[in-house]
Amino acid sequence: MKVVITGGTGMLGRRLALRILAQPELTGPDGTPETVDKLVLFDAFEPVEPPPDDPRVEIVTGDICDPATVDALIDGATDSVFHFAAVVSGGAEADFDLGYAVNLDGGRNVLEASRRTGRCPKIIFTSSLAVYGGERSVDDTTALTPQTSYGTQKAIGELLVNDYTRKGFVDGRTLRLPTIVVRPGKPNKAASGFASSIIREPLQGDDVENPVSRDTRMLILSPPRAVQAFIDIHNADGAVLGPNRALMMNGLSPTIEEMLDALRAIAGDAVADRVRDAPDTLVQTIVDGWAWYADGERARALDMTADASVTEIIESFIAGELGGKIAE
Repeated sequence: MKVVITGGTGMLGRRLALRILAQPELTGPDGTPETVDKLVLFDAFEPVEPPPDDPRVEIVTGDICDPATVDALIDGATDSVFHFAAVVSGGAEADFDLGYAVNLDGGRNVLEASRRTGRCPKIIFTSSLAVYGGERSVDDTTALTPQTSYGTQKAIGELLVNDYTRKGFVDGRTLRLPTIVVRPGKPNKAASGFASSIIREPLQGDDVENPVSRDTRMLILSPPRAVQAFIDIHNADGAVLGPNRALMMNGLSPTIEEMLDALRAIAGDAVADRVRDAPDTLVQTIVDGWAWYADGERARALDMTADASVTEIIESFIAGELGGKIAE
């Protein structure tokens, strides 16, 4: 079984790759488990973290906006594609043309290359709760009314996945993610990136700015839970998903204050006090357009579970990414 991960050397892509390599069975087209014997990690940049040292892994660097590159990537041997490659929310809002080129045209390149294989590969498209707009609480029936270019690009991508699936070109599945917390590594251009920074940086000994009010709520999900959700939606029965291939993943809904309270309880005052409020109107406006609460019944029916608590998320990050050590 050949699997391609676009954005494969990024945070989620790399962690999904490691998960697949450790447990290399995924559900094939006929519903039976198949062994992954080739895993292609595609990205626009050379890996920041060392790639997995495994003979099943191939690293490919290229431009998702180039159809010929994507055609060579997704060939007639490809069984499944996890499509993570994207310009994140803040970047897509700042650079309108780049956002549409990567998030819309790049996604269409993936679908077209998959269509040309003639074998209806599984396509797992990464979407976001940014497809909603202004509602404080959303469920599986909430209309998509995005308030950002990024959210609009993701909403269009969801419809394309549904239509290509309807036509029998691909077996598409879409996962709408909450904000991923705590993301390891360095801050990125996502408007939601601060939600990881206000936990990650203090634990590593660095001061950090919080750009939003402390009563702002964030729908959050940990990286391990997100990776498991991608495996679950890949392996789900397409007949159960039906014509709407988009699933909303549930998450926790703490306020920023509650997140910092959990950090304080785990790491102490000196660590929590490294967070300084620095209001940013643009970030606050973008975040205010996102839902605070999600009720995804379809995801629950597939046993796709969120984290138990903010404390669990922070403790998992400390154990898994910091080797159990908190900077003094």
